[in-house]
Amino acid sequence: MSTSFDKSALGRQGAPFEMDVERGKVREFARAVHATDRAFFDGEQPIAPPTFLTTTFFWERDVDGANPWHAVQMDPRRGMHAEQEYLFFGPPPRAGTRLYCRSRISEVFEKQGKRGGVLRFAVMVTEFRDAGGKLVAEARMTGVETEHAP
Repeated sequence: MSTSFDKSALGRQGAPFEMDVERGKVREFARAVHATDRAFFDGEQPIAPPTFLTTTFFWERDVDGANPWHAVQMDPRRGMHAEQEYLFFGPPPRAGTRLYCRSRISEVFEKQGKRGGVLRFAVMVTEFRDAGGKLVAEARMTGVETEHAP
């Protein structure tokens, strides 16, 4: 188990990987998050709910080196998922779309905490591009580790 937060992970990139936005999976995800908008269910190419992009973790684990998060070496005993954000640069992807993805560690920083000592943060950005290379969306995941148990 790792215990040393590694600031040198900043800028680390994972290997590129592909993600297919599948109709059945879009519908299953929409049901799982209790979505009610029919756009997530209807037709041959339903719109993927915005948080559907979190399923990227299932796709990148099939490509060696795709997820650079391990380079941060956050201690899971004191670490937690702090924030998740999705940015779209046009309409959300629809079923039938293949996205070309790549993740990188975009930020590593510290803040003084109150009970847990220094808080160490890392941000991983995953870019989602269409077949033409146009940026469709970004997912920003922030993790935080406390210096010691609060």
